[in-house]
Amino acid sequence: MRKIVASLFISLDGVVEAPDQWHMSYFDDEMGEAVGGLMSDTMLYGRKTYESFAEAWPQREGTDDEDAGFAKILGDARKIVVSRGEVDLSWRNSEKLQGDLVTGVTALKKEPGGNVSIGGSVSVIRELLAHGLLDELHLLVHPVAVRQGERLFDEGGTRIPLKLLDSRAFASGVLHLVYGPAD
Repeated sequence: MRKIVASLFISLDGVVEAPDQWHMSYFDDEMGEAVGGLMSDTMLYGRKTYESFAEAWPQREGTDDEDAGFAKILGDARKIVVSRGEVDLSWRNSEKLQGDLVTGVTALKKEPGGNVSIGGSVSVIRELLAHGLLDELHLLVHPVAVRQGERLFDEGGTRIPLKLLDSRAFASGVLHLVYGPAD
């Protein structure tokens, strides 16, 4: 059975919104290695994340940019988009998740293959956590209090017990924490 593995850049105060505005100064080789290790041949995205990635990454492939290799990996991956509405799926290897999120991801887990990765897509991660469908949650905790913006966990709802599977501190002060469902 495939694992569903999600990763997020998160501030000390739990903010996950707009990491492009607070996380880049912490990005170094250690973080690049960690992020690269979370890539897989199948990516699951929420509509907003997919649309922002589809706008930013395809044109970087085949350039001399330092990001060109990463852009090609993203382009080559199977990209499955979660959306209740219409989505422009013109980025190659893109498709829409069939059925609702729980039904579609349950079916996806049963397909042959490696891990399915989720980068960003906070609402998708929240819903998968609530339904016990997320196998690993990788949090790259940045040593900064952003003090405004969307947080990973909103107020209310049911408690979601997790257990720490692994942890690592980067020289930049970022912590890479890996959680899984509590037994």
